[in-house]
Amino acid sequence: MMSLPFYQRHHEHYDRAYRHKALSSTVSQYQKETKSKSAVYAQGSAAYARGSTAYRHSSAAGFSLDSSAAYSHGSSAYDLESAAYSYGSAAYDRSAAQSKRSAAYSLDSESLSTSSAAYSHASESINKLAAAYRLGSEAYSLGLKNSNLMIEDQSYKMSPKAKRAKQSLISEDKENEALDYSVPIFTGREVNISGITDTEEERIKESAAYVAKRNLFATGEGVSVSKVAKTTSEEEHHEKKSRKVAIRESAERVAMRKTLEETQAFHKKLNQDKLLHAPEFIIEPRSHTIWEKENVRFNCSVAGWPEPRVTWYKNNVPIDVQAHPGKYIIQSRYGLHSLEITECEFDDTAQYHASAMNVKGEVSVYASLVVKRYKGEIDASLLHARNLSLSPFAVTPHGYASRFEISFVDKFDVAFGREGETMSIGCTVVINPDIKRFKPDIEWYRNGVLITPSKWVQMQWSGERASLTLTHANKEDEGLYTLRVAMGEYYEEYSGYVFVRDADAEIPGAPGAPLDVQCLDANKDYVIVSWKQPAVDGGNPILGYFIDRCEVGTSHWTQCNENPVKFARFPVTGLIEGRSYIFRVRAVNKAGVSLPSRVSEPVAALDPADRARLKSHPSAPWTGQIIVTEEEPAEGVVPGPPTDLQVIEATKNYVVLSWKPPGQRGHEGIMYFVEKCVAGTEDWQRVNTEIPVKSPRFAVFDLSEGKSYCFRVRCCNSAGIGEPSEATEATVVDDKLDIPKAPGRIMPTRNTDTSVVVTWTEPPDAKELVGYYIESSVEGSGRWEPCNNNPVKGTRFICHGLSNGEKYVFRVRAVNAAGLSEFSQESEPIEVKAAIAAPSPPYDIVVLESVRDSMVLGWKQPEAIGGTEITGYYVNYREVVDGVPGKWKEANIKAVTERAYRIQNLKENMVYQFQVAAANLAGVGAPSKPSKPFKCEEWTIAVPGPPHDVKCTEVRKDSLVLLWKEPVYSGRSPVVGYYVDMKEANAKEEHWRSVNEKPLQKKFLKIGGLTQGVSYVFRVRATNQAGVGKPSDVTDAVTAETRPGTKEVVVDVDDNGVISLNFECDQMSPDSKFIWSKNYEPIEDDSRLNIDTKGGKSKLSFKDLGEDDLGIYSCIVTDTDGVSSSYTIDEEEMKRLLALSHERQFPTVPLTSELAVEILEKGEVRFWLQAEKLSGNAKANFVFNDKEIFNGEKYKMKVDHNTGLVEMIMDKLEEKDEGTYTFQLQDGKATNQSSLVLIGDVFKKLRDEADFQRKEWHRKQGPHFVDKLGWEVTDECNVMLKCKVANIKKETHIVWYKDDREIMVDEEHDFKDGVCTLLISEFSKKDAGTYEVILKDDRGKDSSELKLKDTAFADLMNEVCRRIALSATDLKIQSTAEGIRLYSYVTYYVEDLRVGWVHNDTQIKFTDRMRTGVTGEQIWLQINEPTPQDKGRYIMELFDGNTTHKKTVDLSGQAFDEAFAEFQRLKQAAIAEKNRARVLGGLPDVVTIQEGKALNLSCTVWGDPTPEVSWLKNEKSFVSDANCILKFESGKNVSFSITTVSTQDSGKYSIVVKNKYGTETSDVTVIVMPVSGQTDTVQGHNQNNQNNKTVSKKKKGMTASKQKEGGKKDFIKPQVEEITATEETPDPNEMPPVEMAKDTKSNQQAAKKTAGKAGVAEKVPQPTETLDRQGKKPPEKAALGTSH
Repeated sequence: MMSLPFYQRHHEHYDRAYRHKALSSTVSQYQKETKSKSAVYAQGSAAYARGSTAYRHSSAAGFSLDSSAAYSHGSSAYDLESAAYSYGSAAYDRSAAQSKRSAAYSLDSESLSTSSAAYSHASESINKLAAAYRLGSEAYSLGLKNSNLMIEDQSYKMSPKAKRAKQSLISEDKENEALDYSVPIFTGREVNISGITDTEEERIKESAAYVAKRNLFATGEGVSVSKVAKTTSEEEHHEKKSRKVAIRESAERVAMRKTLEETQAFHKKLNQDKLLHAPEFIIEPRSHTIWEKENVRFNCSVAGWPEPRVTWYKNNVPIDVQAHPGKYIIQSRYGLHSLEITECEFDDTAQYHASAMNVKGEVSVYASLVVKRYKGEIDASLLHARNLSLSPFAVTPHGYASRFEISFVDKFDVAFGREGETMSIGCTVVINPDIKRFKPDIEWYRNGVLITPSKWVQMQWSGERASLTLTHANKEDEGLYTLRVAMGEYYEEYSGYVFVRDADAEIPGAPGAPLDVQCLDANKDYVIVSWKQPAVDGGNPILGYFIDRCEVGTSHWTQCNENPVKFARFPVTGLIEGRSYIFRVRAVNKAGVSLPSRVSEPVAALDPADRARLKSHPSAPWTGQIIVTEEEPAEGVVPGPPTDLQVIEATKNYVVLSWKPPGQRGHEGIMYFVEKCVAGTEDWQRVNTEIPVKSPRFAVFDLSEGKSYCFRVRCCNSAGIGEPSEATEATVVDDKLDIPKAPGRIMPTRNTDTSVVVTWTEPPDAKELVGYYIESSVEGSGRWEPCNNNPVKGTRFICHGLSNGEKYVFRVRAVNAAGLSEFSQESEPIEVKAAIAAPSPPYDIVVLESVRDSMVLGWKQPEAIGGTEITGYYVNYREVVDGVPGKWKEANIKAVTERAYRIQNLKENMVYQFQVAAANLAGVGAPSKPSKPFKCEEWTIAVPGPPHDVKCTEVRKDSLVLLWKEPVYSGRSPVVGYYVDMKEANAKEEHWRSVNEKPLQKKFLKIGGLTQGVSYVFRVRATNQAGVGKPSDVTDAVTAETRPGTKEVVVDVDDNGVISLNFECDQMSPDSKFIWSKNYEPIEDDSRLNIDTKGGKSKLSFKDLGEDDLGIYSCIVTDTDGVSSSYTIDEEEMKRLLALSHERQFPTVPLTSELAVEILEKGEVRFWLQAEKLSGNAKANFVFNDKEIFNGEKYKMKVDHNTGLVEMIMDKLEEKDEGTYTFQLQDGKATNQSSLVLIGDVFKKLRDEADFQRKEWHRKQGPHFVDKLGWEVTDECNVMLKCKVANIKKETHIVWYKDDREIMVDEEHDFKDGVCTLLISEFSKKDAGTYEVILKDDRGKDSSELKLKDTAFADLMNEVCRRIALSATDLKIQSTAEGIRLYSYVTYYVEDLRVGWVHNDTQIKFTDRMRTGVTGEQIWLQINEPTPQDKGRYIMELFDGNTTHKKTVDLSGQAFDEAFAEFQRLKQAAIAEKNRARVLGGLPDVVTIQEGKALNLSCTVWGDPTPEVSWLKNEKSFVSDANCILKFESGKNVSFSITTVSTQDSGKYSIVVKNKYGTETSDVTVIVMPVSGQTDTVQGHNQNNQNNKTVSKKKKGMTASKQKEGGKKDFIKPQVEEITATEETPDPNEMPPVEMAKDTKSNQQAAKKTAGKAGVAEKVPQPTETLDRQGKKPPEKAALGTSH
């Protein structure tokens, strides 16, 4: 008996293979039926040949879903063709049940068909057997028995039996065994069983290969069969059967007959609703794991009736195909449903499920999709982002450019961010020459590793700018980022560091999140998770870490360890093979748990060999041919012992074992048991007693720290448990990896003004170092901050983000998996400032003047001055003879401070070269490159030489200031002015343009009109009387931009009236200085100025600002990147500043508002004013009529120095308070006052308002109205009176009055939202009047009145009418028997709403034929006997008193034709109904009378024309005779008399009235009782009903046009009533009294027969009791007369 392994029972919810509800019964039934199947096969061998013939007639029909459906529904064929099925029918019954269960495991329904038939004789029999079944052949049932074989092969991974190819015949006695071959087409890994294959990746390959194989297999193409050679004896056994087999077959026949009989009996008991059943998934979608950019398809097959509707969901959200065009493809075809996802992305990883629903219920099935990214050598995003086409630059760029110059502009600096933020860095790339046809390759690196795009990192290239964005920064993103731009074989790089700090902890004091979580050594059910410890511990030591896992496609996180682990690696076990997981880690200290780390990359629980194979072959290609071979059965093999067992990791918490699988293990998978014992003993204990492990890795927990253990491993499979492996050597449970020691020799050195370089030495005996954490602290503060949040490797690190000028100390700690070391010793303190270095070489050497024996040189300042100011320059020169330079000579021994120097004692007409070197405190820098050769000769030109020392300052986004010095050589006449030229830096020489048209007298110029972001160059030319001289050397390119942090000179006037210019700089170095100038010349006369500089601020103060001080004042900060600014003081500015200075010297208190007065809530009077600001020493004096008043009972005075508010409050105004009020303010030396005059009418009005406000306040102390009573019309056209109240409590009552009469309200108002309402429904004239509402409680009362009369009432009614008119529905057309009606509905109708009708723009005059009216809420226009003249456009006009509202309908064309036709039909129907023949009343249902009595029945009939009357007895026509007299008088009176009744007169009598408009039949049942000495009722009737009763006759009638149709109706059976006749002589003019009977069965049957014969269209009414329940009056009783 096969059952689930114990370890699978505990994980049923994880494994799809054990979910199906039919599994247990399928598996248990398997072994019971094994022998019976072999016997059935023998019986069916002959029938197979006949099935082959049947195949030729239906070869086009494939064995697919049709045959699968035949499995489920073919059982009904038993009753029709049981003889044809013979013994095979029983086999079919079992096979069909097994096939249905087998289908639940298969990949799809076609897999069932193919696999079932594949285990029969040969592949060609598939279509033959399918066709034979559909034709009713006997052969099919005998062939289906092999479908059960698939169960055993499919379940080899669940069963303890070994995996092998099954033979078709199994015999217990091998000597009598009859052999035949089978075709195991998809054995081993090729068996498609959902949920049982080893890995999700294998299922992808299997499904792709299987579909291709199946298609080819069905057509027979590409299929070759190779058979293992068989001996002659085996072929003979194919036709021979042993006696033992024959006996067994005979017994099986008896069992099969019994099964057939039971099945047939079962089907006979099925109810009529057997076709309706709830949805059931025959084939469930399976999970997939695929690569990015691949397509995936989910398939499922659903059974159920009515046909279920299938909906697909992603993470429980319905998939909208329209919202994602082309992304999802959903198909439903022949019961097979599929969802295809194209171009899968990582975000498509989710749980998908299909939901099937019909009227019988709903069911869902689930499947997961995992989308994996390529890593390492293959990057899927690169594969699909590029076309893998090589540009010519990949080979060589020659022919386009011999060399590319790549430069970076607008570079990114060191960046700082925080976890969770979005960060972006980038550079503008300039490539020269720019070839538009070819684009550069942009690559980003982090710490030297190429970065690929992901959901964490996005890269952009705009064609000019390369940028990288961290969408959700984490500490893993910290590092050195390098941008590489390559054009063919040329490339340039630029690097910058990015720092990412910890996010704020959710719990104060909690540590930072761990980082760099990785999955190592992943196997089938085991993975090692590693991480790096955070730099921040929150102020408390980290106690350990928690590891969480989450299955890909879900959002449920599970904690893997109960207790925190300190070691930064942890083995996670218990994973489910084939599923993918992600992991995260949290740190914990005594304050709490940190935020979780960034999740790891998804890892699949797979065998490493499978993972390597899938990585190298992401998909399974199809070769186009199937090789079908035979396999001999293999006996189960007990596996051998594992090999190479070793301890690969040991900590205090766990020990990790590793081994290799045994060589001897058979054809099925194996699992392992791990055993341990204390070293030195042989007491072996099994560690995993419940669940064997699948992976050759295992982590052993619960070991005693400090003890030594030995370990060994055993293999197991279905054949048994093998021998143990060799035991490991004794392993001590302790950390093999020690925490590293502290690093040593911490050495900080200066780098820049915000960074320091820190170096250290590696700790001794360090093992497996992850990196180092560096911390910094301002000297003496005791507060340490981390310099890096991602451990750095190496022993050198640049700490950025430090404050310039502060002194810092540093310390370092080492990190490995065991933990963090102790901190190193603190370094020596170091001040943060730029390191001093020798300056770079000067450049652009030019000759400013030349005479016979000397030359004047000029040059530009070095680009890098080395962190301190330049102290001077040294000039060297050498002779050049015939192009050969000589030795360098020193021109000056003492450094020159100016950038112009005359070299003496040169030789006339000799050619010289020069070089210049700059010097600072660090020393003399490298000399410049040799200048161009210059000839020493006398300049005789008349024009001046070039100006020199041209420089730019005060650079802004649209302007700059250009400065220069006069030329050394002035020519033959003095210099009279200068011309400035400019052009864009990249423009050609011909684009130089002059900035000024007239020569400038000064040696500076502010140039405006620049374009932001554009680079410019400038030059200056001097001019004299002879002309314009040579231009100066061109300046360096200057970009027009205002740099961040740029500040300007600010003018200020202090409280003493002193005028000053102030400039501030926050970019100063220790050697920086502020240099002020006037008109860009040094200030020589400082008698009128004072300059005060402190730190980064400098102030230039004017002693007495006057006309002599007019000009441009500029300030330059030396040793900075050009920090400068200026301020111009002209005559207007001087006047403004002098006025402001006077105001500051003699100040007033500025007022925001003058003195004002207001009335407060209680009727108090408040005087107030507000100053802009008041100091704490400010005072206020209050004066009334020139007399100072003081704070007391009458006056409440207050001064708020914070807000500048000064106020005085008086309780009430009296007559003596009329006059002038003044507030006087004094704040230091500033004063001010404000007055307010209150006399005459102004004072009286203020006093009256105060009195009124005081009264109002007293009123509001109790319940009161905030908003007085008003009205509004609701959407339902009702009138609502409402008011808003306040100061309400529970005891407050509200009373409504109309015209002084109290309005009774059903329920008390709850004052919700402070609103009281009274709703008046269907408001009309009767509701006009005066409405009042009163609030009252123990605190007082308040009232509000609303008059709704005259104009007020008219306004309200207009609004009501407007709302009613707006509620009108569109005009509709209705045909009646009288004509055509146009109508519209309103909420309700009032007389004030005037209604008019317009036909074709003409007002309708109402007549008897054209009438209008209102019925309830319906406003209508009736057109009686319509004619074609009534066609046209009709408008209903509703006038509400102000506006006319219109509703329009077009009664013409088809609308009129249809309405007119319906009117004609209804008119004829009304005439027919009015004139049709009918029985008006008088006949009872049942008459009970004694034999020998006289019976007289009469009734009245009606019809126009006069109906024909006939009688029926028991459905047969009869006529009047001597005993039975039938009369029809006056065209309406009908009588029925029997002079002496006998038992033969019993029966059902029917009167039939008929004319051309219809027929009606009325029945009466006569029961004649023999004389027995007493009166009794007929047996079967209620004997308790002794009273005589009469009842109106229930009639059944129909029109002539409905007779045929009405004949098919079923009618409700009426109650049969019983009438007992008395012994009185009947009066022919009197209706006899009748007695009603309870039992109605006989009358029901009679009514039904009558209905079927006469075709009555109406339903027979219900009995009296039913009529009473429905509220209807029961029929009147009829009288019956009898005689002796």
